[in-house]
Amino acid sequence: MAAPKKPNVLFILLDDLGYGDVGCYGQTQIQTPHIDSLAREGTRFTDAYSGGPVCAPSRCVLMTGLHGGHARVRSNAGTAPIGPEDKTFPLWLQKQGYVCGGFGKWGLGDAGSPGVPWKHGFDTFFGYLHQVHAHSYFPEFLWENDKKVPLGGKAYSAELIAEKSFAFLSANKDRPFFLYATYTVPHGRYQTPTVTPYEGKDWPEDEKKYAAMVTQGDSYAGRLLGMLREFGLERDTLVIFASDNGGVAGEGHSLETFGTMKLPGGAKLRGQKGTLFEGGLRVPLIVRWPGRVKAGAVSAAPVYFADVFATVMQAVDGKTKAYGDGVSILESMKKPAERVMVWEDHRWVAATKTLRPEFGMAVRMGDWKAVREKPGAPLQVFNLKTDPGETRDVAASSPMTARLAAAMEAQHTAPLAHIGDMQFVK
Repeated sequence: MAAPKKPNVLFILLDDLGYGDVGCYGQTQIQTPHIDSLAREGTRFTDAYSGGPVCAPSRCVLMTGLHGGHARVRSNAGTAPIGPEDKTFPLWLQKQGYVCGGFGKWGLGDAGSPGVPWKHGFDTFFGYLHQVHAHSYFPEFLWENDKKVPLGGKAYSAELIAEKSFAFLSANKDRPFFLYATYTVPHGRYQTPTVTPYEGKDWPEDEKKYAAMVTQGDSYAGRLLGMLREFGLERDTLVIFASDNGGVAGEGHSLETFGTMKLPGGAKLRGQKGTLFEGGLRVPLIVRWPGRVKAGAVSAAPVYFADVFATVMQAVDGKTKAYGDGVSILESMKKPAERVMVWEDHRWVAATKTLRPEFGMAVRMGDWKAVREKPGAPLQVFNLKTDPGETRDVAASSPMTARLAAAMEAQHTAPLAHIGDMQFVK
């Protein structure tokens, strides 16, 4: 009897997409028909979180399954690389016989470092290694594995990256694959060759560009999903869609224009990218796997990027044991896990001989969340069930305050992560 076919894994990650920027999360002005269709065909999570409030830490949590209190990369400063000893789920998949391709932004190790994607499970990579390099959509070059592809600042990178991801899917449709489509839209700068379909809108030009870039990301997702249908791979593919962190204002874009932080019922998420409040961490997340994940469902189970490693492992080998700090999302759909979810945010401040990270931390336990914005700052406590906008700090009166404070202390460790002459120290 033939062994059952291993499922393909497709992870579509947009960049700085806000919680409310997608139609299935309440958006009414920006068109995202393909992502909305994905939600109808799968399960949409209302309480899903990124791995961190900014790019590199969030992606480190995603790849390693270790939350922000344990992961190596906890800051965007200098792109601290993940190390040879860090396990990643693409490397695990590669050992299971998968071909793995990454397309877009990496952010976990620049060229010449131990953190480059081809040392962590990717057979092929095309895009940006350093997240600051990814701030331009008309770069001088992109990386194809360890080779520079010169572009001379004349080619629109988002289209090149998307086309490479499509080609990878087509070339590997007959074998188990992991496709990490980590597209850079709609991250600022807001650069796009066209503002279609928003040319006629009475919006500022940068808002037209922002909306167009969100729709552009949706069209890339739609192309991949269409290819799965074309190749008869829909039932054989676990699809996860998410944003790498919360939405952000700036570059001519306001969080108010499209209701990026608006929740059903009128509440608004507090904060934005770069903060440990819900606006910086809560993201749209959709999971589709026909026959295994309920279609058209909405789940309030708290899940986050640390869960992806465990989810992939369960999908491939059927084991439900968590890896690292994660719990399989497939299990959380059945019964929400009773565990602590952890995030850290490091900001580098000058000290005598080194740069010391002045870190903030947040934890969620059930409906409760605590935020300490920096060492020595007061602990803020919120009941997300009754106060999703984090408007009422109940630290002084809640019986959960001591438990949350203890969990925060217990979940913080200080591994070394060199960034040139910078080093994480506790």
